[in-house]
Amino acid sequence: MTPPAITGLLQALVKTAVIEPDRALELLEKSRTTKEPLLQTLMANGVSAIKIARAASQNYGLPQIDLDSFDTSDLPITIVPAKLLENGNALPLRKRGRRLTVAMADPSDLGILENFRFSTNLTIDVVVAEATKIARLLEEAANNAMAGMADLDDDLANIQIEGENFATDEKSDDPLQDDIVVKFVTKVLTDAIRRKASDIHIEPYEKQFRIRVRIDGILTEVPPPPRQLADRIVSRIKVMSRMDISERRIPQDGRIKLKLSAGRSIDFRVNSCPTLFGEKMVLRILDPTSAQLGIDSLGYEEDQKQLYLKALNRPYGMILITGPTGSGKTVSLYTGLNVLNTMDRNISTAEDPAEIVVPGINQVNVNAKVGLTFATALRAFLRQDPDVIMVGEIRDLETAEIAIKAAQTGHLVLSTLHTNDAPQTLTRLMNMGVPGYNIASSVNLIIAQRLARRLCNACKKVDHIPDEELLREGFSPIDVQSGLKIFKAVGCDQCTNGYRGRMGIYQVMPVSEEMGRIIMRGGNALELAEQATKEGINDLRQSGIRKVKAGLTSLEELNRVTKD
Repeated sequence: MTPPAITGLLQALVKTAVIEPDRALELLEKSRTTKEPLLQTLMANGVSAIKIARAASQNYGLPQIDLDSFDTSDLPITIVPAKLLENGNALPLRKRGRRLTVAMADPSDLGILENFRFSTNLTIDVVVAEATKIARLLEEAANNAMAGMADLDDDLANIQIEGENFATDEKSDDPLQDDIVVKFVTKVLTDAIRRKASDIHIEPYEKQFRIRVRIDGILTEVPPPPRQLADRIVSRIKVMSRMDISERRIPQDGRIKLKLSAGRSIDFRVNSCPTLFGEKMVLRILDPTSAQLGIDSLGYEEDQKQLYLKALNRPYGMILITGPTGSGKTVSLYTGLNVLNTMDRNISTAEDPAEIVVPGINQVNVNAKVGLTFATALRAFLRQDPDVIMVGEIRDLETAEIAIKAAQTGHLVLSTLHTNDAPQTLTRLMNMGVPGYNIASSVNLIIAQRLARRLCNACKKVDHIPDEELLREGFSPIDVQSGLKIFKAVGCDQCTNGYRGRMGIYQVMPVSEEMGRIIMRGGNALELAEQATKEGINDLRQSGIRKVKAGLTSLEELNRVTKD
């Protein structure tokens, strides 16, 4: 029989004279006979972990590091599926941007490297470390995880879902109440809150179960549970949100109220949708504290902020906020309502649904099934002595006409529309069928907005962009000649891919008398945009360039949110 070839780690040990070829073959055969991992066989037969690490580092030209100085609480363990760590041969050490550093005792194990690369979608940088120290850190990380689960058990005593208590000691035969599922779902919710996510996506596929969270507008995958738990996790969420768990053929809507410690509550708006391989769940996280942001924290330039405050202080008229879904319109509306929310004002809102509950404001959820539409709610408001009315969205001519009537009869009306910029909002109303004279006499201010990711101050670096490209991107010759610094995203432990948080980019356009004349004669969006430029109003692109010049965001991010 031909003896097996010496390859991989054994070959490195032979090349560096740690063991003789005959001894290498003997240990290889022993490993195969006992079905024990080769590393364990080597160390059990007198080959030290330090010699193995030195040989691997020398043979493969990889740096060798000492793991004694690493703290397991800082290791990015959670971004790697647990099954990849079971054999104890690899340990993720640090994530920098799109690169993950992994310590390995046997760098020749290409299968593990490929699995790391596939599961994380990151570029893997390998360093060599002693197998015994890798195993020790993995054990410490596992113990910390168990302690974290114990802490979670303690925290559950302070966390409640509306209508049920997590701290109950009663055990149910119902598999939906299985501890693993309950704790996993709770951890997903609380981690999403901690990471300031806006949405959670739970998606079943044929061979995998994916969970993603939207952080700063970008979806990021989190370590998923086993595929076989998918149905039970979905059912658990449906129970929490008071959906019908037996109905899986049609979409459903629900709501979860998570009561945290210190009296803080977070709402989740939940929607289920049947797909080929199960129900997809999307949870929108509604944090009431986001409605209490001051206007200074939203990213308005000083001149834009003053225009918004001036319109809010007018006793009547209409303020319209426009932008795509997820552009922060609701936060801008509620920020304005908080400015107006005083004891001497009667404020009513019609929403679909009310995302954030604000004391002192009368909020109504529209319900088309029972005939409670935006238009119906508006008519009711007008008979209830209102000062300020907020309409979640103007979707049709009937709602637009009633809102404009309210604005013309001594009420301040705030609402939203889905258009790309401020001038298009006015032509959209005309296209709906609203007469031009009504638009010109009622609309005071239009705000178009986008949300852009904010650069991380800890790691951003100067981006060297040719002057010609800056001019093409919309920077002025004066900007280019002044030697302005533009920064780019890098990525560090304090941020997500070089960004941390978001800010608004705004076009704040008061409707002037000249714009009113353009509307009255049936002018189009191009004419209105030209007039806005004459009046010194920055469009979204120009406002974004101001943020880039201030070092708040990158040109790449500005192009993502504003470039056509």
